[in-house]
Amino acid sequence: INVAMSNWSHKVWRNLSLIQGASYSTTPSRTNKLKLDDLRKIRPMILRRIENRAKDYPVKEIVPVAEDVLIARKYLLSDVTALLKVIPVLTCKFCSEVFVGKEGHLIETCRSYIRRGNNRLHEWVPGSINDILVPVESYHLDNISQGVIRHQERFDYDRVPAILELCCQAGAIHPEEILQYSQVHDNPQISDEDIRSLPAGELKYVGANALMAWEKLRAGVKKLLLVYRSKVCKRCKEVHIGPSGHKARLCGVFKYESWRGTHYWEKAGVNDLVPEKVVWHRRPQDPVVLLNEGRHHYGHAPAIVSLCSHAGAIVPVKYACKMKPQGLSFPH
Repeated sequence: INVAMSNWSHKVWRNLSLIQGASYSTTPSRTNKLKLDDLRKIRPMILRRIENRAKDYPVKEIVPVAEDVLIARKYLLSDVTALLKVIPVLTCKFCSEVFVGKEGHLIETCRSYIRRGNNRLHEWVPGSINDILVPVESYHLDNISQGVIRHQERFDYDRVPAILELCCQAGAIHPEEILQYSQVHDNPQISDEDIRSLPAGELKYVGANALMAWEKLRAGVKKLLLVYRSKVCKRCKEVHIGPSGHKARLCGVFKYESWRGTHYWEKAGVNDLVPEKVVWHRRPQDPVVLLNEGRHHYGHAPAIVSLCSHAGAIVPVKYACKMKPQGLSFPH
């Protein structure tokens, strides 16, 4: 049986090698050595083609789209910072659960490995803007034709927000100014006096502007990803803006983690760069504190949408399926 299996695997590998255009042999041959020499000769030609391809970027027609993404991101950060001064946001001490409201819910969905148990009550603490707009970072590349980042080179490159890196490669930010841009625009300063000076009823307009900026941001990122390729790890959700992922062995998913810790790259989407943090959404017909018994009746919504809804903004119809605005509440 072992001999038959060996012959079968030998035939499979020989057929695969013939399909790929390479000769197959169990021992090194002169033909294989000649083919390796040919590959070494054409390697500079391949690298030259990659450099020439980079000359076509950034695409001039896409630069205004990247600039609109930066403007939408700027307004989104400032509006959400202002809303958090008025509307409380809570986050669980042991897991990534978030809730918009004064009192956290009593739905048993805490599954932190620290507590050694599943489906427990959350322990709520005050949240921040990072709980509403999840930060996603990536390595900053000097140019699009740059070589693959090796594991030993992982500390030689800066980490910047993935959206800024995408806009930088699209030509909206100069590569040398991206760090300064991130420091200036990522921490908008809004005092309590500015919030108190808002006229009564103006808060809903702040929420509407934040929701509009959120939609423009996601729409712009979707357009940019059609031109500029990005990668995401299937296991740990690491993001890399560029035609190929890096080789830094940082993958940290426990049951998938190998001794090398290498990433499993695939094409990135909008939700990978601009994640939708889905939370439980309290409707007017729901009780003040959401109970575990009514978890099948309550609605869900992205955290930013729930925040703007509590501010009085009108939510687009496409979120109605998850939010269940006209749905029945749990009879208590």
